[in-house]
Amino acid sequence: MTINGARLAWLKSGLLWRTFLLLGVLITLSMVAWVASFRMVERAPKAEQMAAQVVSVVTITRAALTHSAPDLRRELLFELANNEGIRVYPLEKTDIVEAPPDLTQEPEFQDLINAKLGPNTRFSSKVNGGAGFWVSFSISDDDEYWLMLDRGRLDRGTGLQWLEWACFVLLLALLGAVLLSRLINLPLARLTAATRDIAKGRQPLPLPERGSTEIIEANRSFNQMVKDLNQVESDRTLILAGISHDLRTPLARMQLEVEMANLSEDARQGMQGDLVQMDAIIGQFLDYAKPTDSASFNPLDLSDLLHESGREAARHPDVRISTDIDPHLCVNGNPTDLKRVINNLVENARRYGKSADGVAEIALSCHLKTVDGARRVVMSVADRGPGVPQAEMEQLLKPFTRLDTARSQANGAGLGLAIVDRVVLRHDAQLRLLARDGGGLQIDILFNKLRSAE
Repeated sequence: MTINGARLAWLKSGLLWRTFLLLGVLITLSMVAWVASFRMVERAPKAEQMAAQVVSVVTITRAALTHSAPDLRRELLFELANNEGIRVYPLEKTDIVEAPPDLTQEPEFQDLINAKLGPNTRFSSKVNGGAGFWVSFSISDDDEYWLMLDRGRLDRGTGLQWLEWACFVLLLALLGAVLLSRLINLPLARLTAATRDIAKGRQPLPLPERGSTEIIEANRSFNQMVKDLNQVESDRTLILAGISHDLRTPLARMQLEVEMANLSEDARQGMQGDLVQMDAIIGQFLDYAKPTDSASFNPLDLSDLLHESGREAARHPDVRISTDIDPHLCVNGNPTDLKRVINNLVENARRYGKSADGVAEIALSCHLKTVDGARRVVMSVADRGPGVPQAEMEQLLKPFTRLDTARSQANGAGLGLAIVDRVVLRHDAQLRLLARDGGGLQIDILFNKLRSAE
């Protein structure tokens, strides 16, 4: 998807902008309809006003010319032109007359003037090259004149002025639509952000219980839900801690009894192995249920953690470790939880990623890469085992899920990758399972980069 396509998709998907666009279209259509309706309603009164003004000017001018002495008419016409902007010219048969002006195209306007001045009244927008509003009148049958008025004197409310005022009002309305859209979508944006925090294992701030009745009820219900979830999480942790204590106490006694019992070496080792597996399963349950507090997150060197886990795994005789780790790649997180994640991934690779010779070839890598246009710290744990079918990779992230080859070994409760997925999600990171080139499984974790990781 191109940048323009991504922006267009964002505008279409954002509720704020969708609300704004809908309000903007509604306001624009309302403005257009209102202006058209107003212009239609005001057309008749405006035509009457303009016609009355033209008739009044023509009548006064005709009366002044009629009652003035012939030798004084030139001075009278000069005064009308200078003081009133009214120009009067004799009408000649040789005058070059162009079409009537646009404002005389209204039938009401022409009919009103003709009713007052007579049916022989003529109109023009230009006579002998002079532009303006021209109307004819006569003093006698053989004494006719042209009276010219400036167009602005008659039609002060031009279409351009209407357009300017309409754009100004529309701009104000659109600004109001932006404020209204933000006001409407702000509670939803807060609710979305709080929900996202819960999904990432963070404790959201209580939503304000104010505003309209619906918003108050929604925020109050959400706040109560957060309290209930916290209480359930606390009760579950307390119960599992109690179960762990209650189960591990008899397990310790059984371990002691097995050591003291008169058993064969094979039987003793088998029972001890079963007890160790039971203790490991209890530990997995506790790790899966343990909450991760984002307040405990601090900048940490992921490269050092990965090197440390690699050294510990290399102590096993059936493990061969290779590393490709850039130094001092820092992320924000809980060191205990991230160490548990790395150990789980390495242990899974050691158990289920062995090649034909019985050795688990595990590759640890950590690099700073550009992924989807963002700089991310990418940590990888890969093996050369039989791999996982593509259709079953997503299934592995679900709790209590193991492949058929792993079920027979009964080395856990199927919570290893589920624990990893929960911890990774709470660290605002991304977990990816990939088929490794050349065979095997590769697990990538994409962390957000810190500035110190440059």
